[in-house]
Parts: sequence; C-alpha cells; structure tokens
Amino acid sequence: MSKASAIARAGWRERLPAGVRPYAEPAPLAALFLGISSGFPYAMIGATLSTRLAQDGIDKKHVTAFTLAFLVYSLKSLWAWLVDGVHLPLLGRLGQRVSWLLFAGGLVIAAVANLGLRDPQASLLATAQAAVLVGIAGATFDIVIDAYRIELLAPQQLGVGAGMSQYGWRIGSAGAASVALFVAARSGWAAAYFICASLALPAMLTGLIIGEPQRHREPSTGTRLEEAVQAIKGPLVEFFSRKGAMLVLLFILLHKIGDTLANLTFRLLFNDLGFSNNEIAIYDVGFGFWAYLIGIFVGGALYARLGLKRSVLISLVLMAISNLSFAALAAAGHSNALMAGAIGFENFSSGAGGATIVAYFSALCDLRFTAAQYALISAAASVVGRVATGTTAGSLIESMGYVNFYLLTTVLAFPGVLLFWLMMRAGLIDRSLGSAGGNGQVGAVSPQAERARRS
Repeated sequence: MSKASAIARAGWRERLPAGVRPYAEPAPLAALFLGISSGFPYAMIGATLSTRLAQDGIDKKHVTAFTLAFLVYSLKSLWAWLVDGVHLPLLGRLGQRVSWLLFAGGLVIAAVANLGLRDPQASLLATAQAAVLVGIAGATFDIVIDAYRIELLAPQQLGVGAGMSQYGWRIGSAGAASVALFVAARSGWAAAYFICASLALPAMLTGLIIGEPQRHREPSTGTRLEEAVQAIKGPLVEFFSRKGAMLVLLFILLHKIGDTLANLTFRLLFNDLGFSNNEIAIYDVGFGFWAYLIGIFVGGALYARLGLKRSVLISLVLMAISNLSFAALAAAGHSNALMAGAIGFENFSSGAGGATIVAYFSALCDLRFTAAQYALISAAASVVGRVATGTTAGSLIESMGYVNFYLLTTVLAFPGVLLFWLMMRAGLIDRSLGSAGGNGQVGAVSPQAERARRS
C-alpha cells in the first residue's frame, strides 16, 4: 500500500475527537469484536437457560442448580496451558492464536447448538451436561480471546483495548439474551440457540482478517515432553521469578473483596427499602448500565493519558469510596435521587476500574505464556471475593445492619489501594510487569507511536 493511500484510509480517524481516536485504531476495534464472541456463551447458560427452564415448568431448585455450569469458568486455568503449548494439526499453519480461535469458536458453535437441541422436560440431566459443555467451550474460547487481545494490543493500547473488550462483552451477552428470547417466541428454543451460536463468528473472523499477533512468542522448544512440562510449569516459574511477585499476587487476591461483598447485596437493600420493580429497572438496570459504559470509556482514556500506575490507583480509590454512597442510601431510606446517585457512582467506578485493572493484569503477562498466565490471574482476582461474599455477606448485614455493612466494605477495599500505592512507591509495579506490558520487550512501542501517544 502506498503512503498516500494509507493516509487516505486513516483520514477518517484523524477527523475524530482526540479522546475518541484511540478507540478507532484497528487493534482496539478488534478487541470489541473479540469481546462480543466472549460474552454470548455466558448468556446461553445464564439468564437465557434460566428463562427456558422456567418456561418449561422446571422447579426453582433445579433452575438455580444450573448456575453450577459457571464454575467451569473459574477452573479454566487448569487447561489454559494447552492454548500456549499445543500446536493444532492442519489449522496450526495459520498461527498458534488464530488456529485456536477457530478451533475454540467451532467448539462453542457446536456446544451451543447441542444445548439448543436438548429438551429439559425429556431429560434434565442431558440438558445439564450440555450446559456444562457450553461452559467448557466458552471458557476455552475466553482463554484464547484474552491471549489474542493482549498480544494484539501494543502496551499503550491495553487500557483502551480492555475497555473495548468489555463493551463487546456487554453487547454479546445482552444481545444474545435478547435475540434468544425474540427468536424463541416465534420459532422455538432450538432456532434461538442456533442463531445465537453465530455470535462466535466475530472473533473467528477477526482472527482470519488480522492474522497472528506480531507480539506472540512461542515457548522454548524441545522434545514433546519438555514442551508439555514447560507449558505447565513455565507460567508459574516465570511469574514468581519477578521482583515483588508475592506482593502482586496479594494485590490480585485482595483488591476486589470490598467491591464484591457490596455488589451482591444491592438488590437486598433495594427490596428492604421498598423500591418497586419499576424503580429498580429504571435506576439499577437502565441508569446503571449507561453509567457503566461511560466508566469504561473514561477508564480507557485515563490509562492512555495518565499511564498504568496513576490510572489504576485512581480507579481503586473510586471503587473503594463508591460503597459509601450505598451507606448514605441505607441511612436515608427510600430516595430515588440517592438511589440514582449511588447506582451511577458505583457503576461508573466499576467500569473505569474494569478497564484499567484488566489492562494492568494484561500487562503482567509474559508473551510466551499469555493464555495460561492471564487465566491464572483472572481466576485469582475473583476467588477470594466470591468465597467471602457467599459465606459472610448475609450474616454481616443481619448482625450490623446495612449502613455499617457498607462502611465495612469501604474499609475492606482500602488495603488493596494501600498495597498498590506502596508497590508504586517501591518501584515494584514497573519491575513486576511482563513482556505484554513492555517490560523487557525491545521495540514494543515504536518511537513514532510513543511520540503520538505523548502528543
């Protein structure tokens, strides 16, 4: 392509506002389509399947038991090393990441179609098995998509790319749930699942169009056995060999405890304060949704302008103090204005934190083990919060009341903020980054790109 034609093709981006321009680059746009395909399998075994089971007359205890299919997503780190270390026959000539995108996407299409063919009234066990298969295929697809996204984005694009990926995830999950209900009402559940299965295509086509990421690095080669051992132990050995690795792991485990504890209880608070379903729909579902999307955009912009450390620290502080707004709502009682403010602040903070913190976790990965390390990091980031929430949230509210509970969740959020600030002061953030974040990666950012970023 000539220089003139390249300038002409890029001209539309130059006409965009400066704050929007980074989102229109090819790699962040690719992250959007990857996110769409990542989000839809979750909906297929979540709200969509719950609605289908309820309409088929399945009792509530069996409907809620199907949420166990989500546990597969928490276990994906057990086989994530396969995506880094196993080369697929035939498809492998397209590249490690592209071949796995096509393979995992094909698995998702087959698994979703299979779930659509199951009849819960005829065999609840077969339906449950099909749901678990969708979970396995969807989790595998997630592993590949995360690795492809991280390797496709330049270090300075990780924040914007994380934001675009989350936009895509929301579109894919909400879109699949809506399309499934629309089609099922007219053509039945089998047709609904078949049509939704096509949402695997955006990621697959993205891989075929863009190709193998230039930043992808193959693990060191050897015999088949040596390759397998390296793929399994390499991600852990490499991560824990970094300076400050244990503190980084502690931050990953602790940073979301307060936020996760609070999030599970919002609907309980709204119910006890007497909010109607219409009010919850308007403020929590509607207003909160748009606040979350704005937060994602702002988080990506903060990451691009302020860099990793300051943007993550600001997001952590916002996420911590957002719980105070629910303490104020609990103290005031039924107030639509306070509910809108609390929901808006919390969702905005979560969106901003989602973009910046996902970008930070992406930057922690070594490009030889992107799939395995990101799967491990993302699993560790949620495990403590989920366990704490499931075992203590309800009893804490009963013993201390909502106001003190939300004050407690605010306090529990600040150890993560303090730990990150201390790591910043000690210089451990930069030293703990993997090659995905530019650490040790010669030429990761060209001088031209760096000048453009600073301008």
